[in-house]
Amino acid sequence: MKILIVTDAWQPQVNGVVTTLVELVRELQALGHEVVVIQPGQFRTRPCPGYAGIDIALFPGRRLRALMDAAEPDAIHIATEGPLGWAARRHCLRRQLAFTTAFHTKFPEILHAALGVPLSWGYALFRRFHRPSSGVMVPTDGVLDMLKARGFRHLRAWTHGVDTRLFSLTDPPTPYAMLGPLARPVSLFVGRISYEKNIDAFLSLDVPGSKVVCGVGPLASTLQQRYPNVHWLGVLPRHELAKVYAAADVFVFPSRSETFGLVMLEAMACGVPVAAYPVDGPLQVIGESRAGALREDLHEAWMDALKVKRHEARDRALHFGWGRAAELFVSHLSVLGSPRRQRPRVGAAHSSKETLSHKSCPVVE
Repeated sequence: MKILIVTDAWQPQVNGVVTTLVELVRELQALGHEVVVIQPGQFRTRPCPGYAGIDIALFPGRRLRALMDAAEPDAIHIATEGPLGWAARRHCLRRQLAFTTAFHTKFPEILHAALGVPLSWGYALFRRFHRPSSGVMVPTDGVLDMLKARGFRHLRAWTHGVDTRLFSLTDPPTPYAMLGPLARPVSLFVGRISYEKNIDAFLSLDVPGSKVVCGVGPLASTLQQRYPNVHWLGVLPRHELAKVYAAADVFVFPSRSETFGLVMLEAMACGVPVAAYPVDGPLQVIGESRAGALREDLHEAWMDALKVKRHEARDRALHFGWGRAAELFVSHLSVLGSPRRQRPRVGAAHSSKETLSHKSCPVVE
């Protein structure tokens, strides 16, 4: 099958959405599918206001239409709700082409935290964006139920995976050469240093040892000045990031607004237990396993996570394989068929809700 993916999130951006899409494309190709990606690097761009490191396409309509028509895909997936996503949606509606979408990020919460935009406004806009989608792919049951309660339709349970070869078990932890010896235990955060990550909850934790942060974002300079004793590593290549995970004793995930939290899986794959709040994302990734600790008191979660054996964290990560995630993705697509045949119209979709469970994901050795 020839699959067209339109996304506003792509390399060299560094975030969970980009990682998810890059891994998905690699797995789809391994399964024999041809994948065409339309992304911001093919257009004139400008930095996203308030979000350093993320460039958005400027007036992409005409070029985007040409690229989409030239691709002649069997299925169209619009991955994000940015300028490229809206332009692709508009083109599909004009041409009466069915397409799927995905809900990767709770942007209404980000807009609310950063600009004070009421949540109801943000979700109304996103509900409009996804309304004509043949299937809105959602990574957790909790987010699926939340979107359903907010009036979203055609929701499809999906999941994400982790590269368990790149992120491999290290037991005991191995010091990261760039940092040298650190006081133990080493507490780690990886992710965007942004409004929705609630990173202050991690940085202000009164715990012994050392704190390490990998990532960039709009709050980076402010937080670096406020917490000078934290080791700030910025953005690292993924093979280097694996070494940082391997050096940590506990991974702290302070966000309360994630749709999934891929970095938790990466940490667990390296044997690093997770301390987090019992909210969507951690509930899906950790569940009732022994891979970490979910508590309303993050300090208690940190202390309990330190008691987890590294192989137990790794065992949980092995339940999330990209093979199954890619197969689910393909099963949710709306196949357009031959140009000479009647193509499915937008909005055509199954009405049943599918159940997302980590048990459906195969073990990857």
